[in-house]
Amino acid sequence: MDTATAPNGETGAAGLPSGRPPEDRRTRIGRYVALFVMPFLMVTMMYASYVGTMHEPTADHMPVAVVGTGPAAEAVVSALDDSPGGTVDARLVGDADRAVGLLRDQEVAGVLEVPAEDGGPAVLTTASAGGASQASTVAQLLTPVTVGQGWDLETKDAAPLPDGDMAGIAVLFAAMGMMLAGYVPLSVLTMSMPYLLSVRRFVPLLAGWSFVTSSVIWLILGPLVGAVDGHYLQFVGIGMLATGAVGCAQMLFTKLVGPLAVLVGMLLWVCFGMPASNLALSVHTMPGFFQWLHGVLPLPAAGESLRSLLYFDGRGLDGHLITLGVWLVAALALALLKERKGHLIPAAPPVTDGSTPLPALAGGPVRPLWVRRLAAVAFPLSILVMVVGLMGASMHKPQIHDMPVTVVGATTGQAGQVTAALEPELGGMLELSTGDSVEEAEERILDQEIVGAYVLPTERGGAATLLTSSAAGNSQHMALRQMFQQIAAGSQTPLETKDVKPLTAHDTMGSNSMYVGMSWIMAGFLLMAVLRGGAPELTRTRRILPFQAGWAVGISAWLWLLFNVMIGAIDVPAWQFVACGALTVFAVSLATAVFTRTVGLAAIVPVMVVMMLAGVPASGGGMSVHMVPEVFSHLKDVLPLPAAVDVARSMVYFDGHGIGRNMLVVGVWGAAGLVLNLVVDVWLKRREARAGGAPAAAVPAGGAAADATGGASDASRARDASAASLRAPVGADAETGAATDADLDEPQPAAAR
Repeated sequence: MDTATAPNGETGAAGLPSGRPPEDRRTRIGRYVALFVMPFLMVTMMYASYVGTMHEPTADHMPVAVVGTGPAAEAVVSALDDSPGGTVDARLVGDADRAVGLLRDQEVAGVLEVPAEDGGPAVLTTASAGGASQASTVAQLLTPVTVGQGWDLETKDAAPLPDGDMAGIAVLFAAMGMMLAGYVPLSVLTMSMPYLLSVRRFVPLLAGWSFVTSSVIWLILGPLVGAVDGHYLQFVGIGMLATGAVGCAQMLFTKLVGPLAVLVGMLLWVCFGMPASNLALSVHTMPGFFQWLHGVLPLPAAGESLRSLLYFDGRGLDGHLITLGVWLVAALALALLKERKGHLIPAAPPVTDGSTPLPALAGGPVRPLWVRRLAAVAFPLSILVMVVGLMGASMHKPQIHDMPVTVVGATTGQAGQVTAALEPELGGMLELSTGDSVEEAEERILDQEIVGAYVLPTERGGAATLLTSSAAGNSQHMALRQMFQQIAAGSQTPLETKDVKPLTAHDTMGSNSMYVGMSWIMAGFLLMAVLRGGAPELTRTRRILPFQAGWAVGISAWLWLLFNVMIGAIDVPAWQFVACGALTVFAVSLATAVFTRTVGLAAIVPVMVVMMLAGVPASGGGMSVHMVPEVFSHLKDVLPLPAAVDVARSMVYFDGHGIGRNMLVVGVWGAAGLVLNLVVDVWLKRREARAGGAPAAAVPAGGAAADATGGASDASRARDASAASLRAPVGADAETGAATDADLDEPQPAAAR
């Protein structure tokens, strides 16, 4: 009988390391359940918080300043304070300079200056650098007041965004990068080098790591992307404090709950942190709980610190730095207190130095110290670079290109003349064509073949009409309106706009389709990452297919219940949502399995790039694909996330138009994944045969670590099973050649036939 060598050189029956008894059925079932619970919780937490808070942002006590004296100003303040639902919190300020100072200090979101008694316009001042969505919301709230009073309105921007960051996303992705730099490495260290998590060892490493990662983020967003101008030392200082605060807090959570800290950190830093950050949407449009968290959590503090530094000359910076400092000091103090009771991390290998061989990352074979060190640096750094670099480069400076628009005239000749006149000025931005009728143009918009149609007046002095659809993409809808309003004004032609398929009241930002598609994709690739780390013996095709199919149907049904019934963000028949969702999840899991089975958990990074990160700008879910670099236009018809987003959008708004072609893209990914998995089965079987019939021991749930130190109790093995499921998605396998997918007759963690 073949045997597998244990880390300490001893072997046991059936290839099991000495001291490690075979896993019984009950323990194995418990491990499998834990492995499915983990991705369920991660997908649920992330998209329940995102969809729940961002599908219908509504102003909630938006702070504004009204400048003026006398009855008119007091009446405006009273009317705003009495607004339905408490949308505005107005204060009367006697001096315009003082009010603008409050705006620059970000104590108010906008300033309305009431006209003097001798006439003149009202002045609305906002700060787009304080949040483009917030400035837009303030304008929507205050403009009706001026219209109701019959005042002319003049608008000003007290803090405009720079040309290199017209979308205002630099601080968002910089703060996200700092959060990831503090959060991700802990999952790797917990199982591969837990001895580094003592305070005296961890703090110096964290300081160096914070300096390096903050410098990398500045390098990407500054010299490479052009979204940040200068401020290197201050930027790095904030980064070191933010990364240090998250890192120390995550170390404390790890000391308290071991690998379960992954979920705790995800809940605080990602699920709660993003809606509370004031970086994507105004925090004054979030539920009150998140407005309170804005002054508490590190991600909002990091983002607001960078915003104050880059756009507001450091005004208001001190308070945010204090928040980060409190997290840092409190986490260190509590970690030291925990160490007084013994430096024991639950479910982590009980080793005190690097001499004990351990897996480099979850689910991998035993590796030497230098490999573990490399993995601990390379994995989180690669995720940071991909998130900050890819997202920042694609979205920092939206520029319209190749947006398909049809010109419809009373005659073909009239439409052709106008098209020829517009080409020299707009040819680089618009892809102009001529149409025969309004009905045909509307049908093409509903089929999402074109973005809009410019309908020429049918009589002299009549109005032109712009047809668009906000449901097909709110950013492109707004861009077209602004563009053709200028065109119509230049030709002195009145312009009417018609939204042929508007967004619903429960999807005012148009983001629901993106989050639905992302939840399907994440559910697919996360499952295979978890199983590769915690149950590699299951990943052979004939064993994993029933699990993949059951998971795909189950998670899709749950997401329909979550989005449709519990949150009320979408209205789609259950059968349609579950069918499309299950096929997408199933296809993505098949495609992901090819990489996790051949490359290991190191495949998570490229899979994440292909399945998620590159798909976001290519999907048009947040920003139109005609406003990001042109390469993403080509990826739109290839990647699974854009297809999934379009499927969700078509189900909600377009009566299923386009679902067939998008599901075909998803189906191709699934079919290719199935075929390649069968090829991988043959390859692994041949490699096993060349190795003498003894596959490398696949030790899920941290078993190798336990055996390397002399065995583990049944209780600790049970904890390890849960631990492996929780660390797999944020750890990656540095090995590229472990034969862990052997065709086992009975699934047991380290068996060799």
